[in-house]
Order: sequence, then structure tokens, then C-alpha cells
Amino acid sequence: MAATPEVKVKKAVRKILDEMGVYYFMPPANGYGRQGIPDIVGCVNGAFFAIECKAKGNVPTALQAAEIMKIREAGGVALVVDETNIEAVRVIGVTDV
Repeated sequence: MAATPEVKVKKAVRKILDEMGVYYFMPPANGYGRQGIPDIVGCVNGAFFAIECKAKGNVPTALQAAEIMKIREAGGVALVVDETNIEAVRVIGVTDV
């Protein structure tokens, strides 16, 4: 079975994070946790970050957008990436983002 565009984005993001030596994990989307949590969460240089991965042209759901806003309001970094801006993930390794 071929990987979906979103799965390819997640794989590319994980590769960048691994190259950077960043701590992260992917919360399971199994219905037991809170809905809307980003695909990848972690910490770098003492700062919390979250990344929502999308296929090109897709946007976060209302629940995902609300979680992203809560993370940003709490001082964390939250990104939405697709095939066109995967390299933006590298900003999480920069202090004072």
C-alpha cells in the first residue's frame, strides 16, 4: 500500500527532527485522548513545540486550530506543515522563536 501524502509529510518531519537530535513523540490518535492534538509534540532547548502535518492544500480542523492557538498562547511553538514548507520545521531548533 502506498503512503498517503500526509504520511509522507510526517516521515519527512521526523527525519528532520531526528537529524537535529530533537526530543519528540507522536501521540496516538486512538480516541482515548483529547481530540485535535497535533501529530508531533516535543521539546527543544527547553521549549515545547507541536507540529500538525497536512497534505498540500489541507488545513487544520477547528479542533486542531484551537489546540494550536492554546499552545501558542501558552508560549509554545506550533507549526502546520505540508509538502511545501517542511523545512520550516528547522526553526524549532532556534532559540527565541
